[in-house]
Amino acid sequence: MNDRKDRYVTLFQGAMLALNFAAVTLICVFIYVTTGRILDHYHARAFLDEVVTIPENPQTNLIICMALMGTLVATFTVRQFRKELQNKWVVITLILDMLICSAAIYQLDFNYNGLLLLVFANVIAYVKDGKVKLLFVVLAIIGYLVADYELLSIYMPLYNIDDYIRYYSFNTQQYLFSIYNIMLSLNIILFIVYCVYVINAQRGTIEEVNLLYHELQTANEQLKEYADMSERMAQTRERNRLAREIHDTLGHTLTGIATGLDACLTLIDASPEQTKKQLLLLSKVSREGIRDIRRSVNELRPDSLERLSLEVAIRKMVTDMSQVSDVQIYFETDEKHLKFDEDEENAIYRVIQESITNAVRHGKAEKIWITLKKIDGEILLIIKDNGIGCDEIKSGFGTKHIKERIEMLRGTVTFAGQHGFTVTARIPIRWGEMYD
Repeated sequence: MNDRKDRYVTLFQGAMLALNFAAVTLICVFIYVTTGRILDHYHARAFLDEVVTIPENPQTNLIICMALMGTLVATFTVRQFRKELQNKWVVITLILDMLICSAAIYQLDFNYNGLLLLVFANVIAYVKDGKVKLLFVVLAIIGYLVADYELLSIYMPLYNIDDYIRYYSFNTQQYLFSIYNIMLSLNIILFIVYCVYVINAQRGTIEEVNLLYHELQTANEQLKEYADMSERMAQTRERNRLAREIHDTLGHTLTGIATGLDACLTLIDASPEQTKKQLLLLSKVSREGIRDIRRSVNELRPDSLERLSLEVAIRKMVTDMSQVSDVQIYFETDEKHLKFDEDEENAIYRVIQESITNAVRHGKAEKIWITLKKIDGEILLIIKDNGIGCDEIKSGFGTKHIKERIEMLRGTVTFAGQHGFTVTARIPIRWGEMYD
């Protein structure tokens, strides 16, 4: 290649080196600063309960990574200003680069493996011997695949930078995740552009073309993973889901307690002993509600569904509410084994729970009928009460959550306020295995 092309190659390499230096520095500084913030605000215990592990010493980690990156800058400088270096010395410096990058990735607990793309880029530019280049390429590919956080975190305890980002407020999280993902994507894009330029400039061989093709596939998969990760980490959706869980559990529990207390006020003069039994029952229901709320916050799944089958959990909820509220609740199903996926069971349970709560609290119902059956590959769920009903159905917190839960399962739900209140939901079910 002529001098002009050499300058462009050097420019690309320098840009990749600067980007990787910035990425490693930002990650180390961010972990160090966040750790200090956690300690200063006395949040260490709560933070430790939420993570798998943490860096042993963030300050030492920062110093080591800066030293490694400084050495990487030194080897780059030597290759650029000592063009007369023999091929074996170039290979030695590239081996040193690979070791340095591997050490830095290990020091970062594999939260960032983009450094291997820098090694890959240097191999393409400097190694002329086909066999040696192939060896470096194989090692770089293996290293890039193995140094994957999602894979390695299964077999060893690794700290996750996502946990540190989630420590901050929602708005700050959005900016931090955006910066982190942009750095990852920009490194891949810069590498792809660099490969295209070098291969075209060197009139690349078939091996180089195939290598670029596979690397493009890897980059495309990485970009898809980052896009999926960004979607999964949509904090607004998660916060709404958490609000639904807490609202359903808390509303159901408090409605039962309030109705039971009204019954106690009626009974206290006529039958103190019966009142005592009612209060003991309310105490039990409130404790179960507290446990359920805690599980809703921690796992977003009702405690009853963790321990019982769906049918048994529904019948227990019906029995508990009937006992504390004096409302007659009837549950009917023609299915012998109700077994669905976890998200389906959770939605069905919560819809029934919210409907009962609304019927008792707002509808002043005395009787509630719940029907659950299978029709043409769908679950038909009907909750009807004999309450006061309503002429105009307004989208309140409860009905909105019912609708959101059903629509998340690609189902439909309708509400009717004549002659009491009726909730009719149709859910296309992915039928799971039957209970033993």
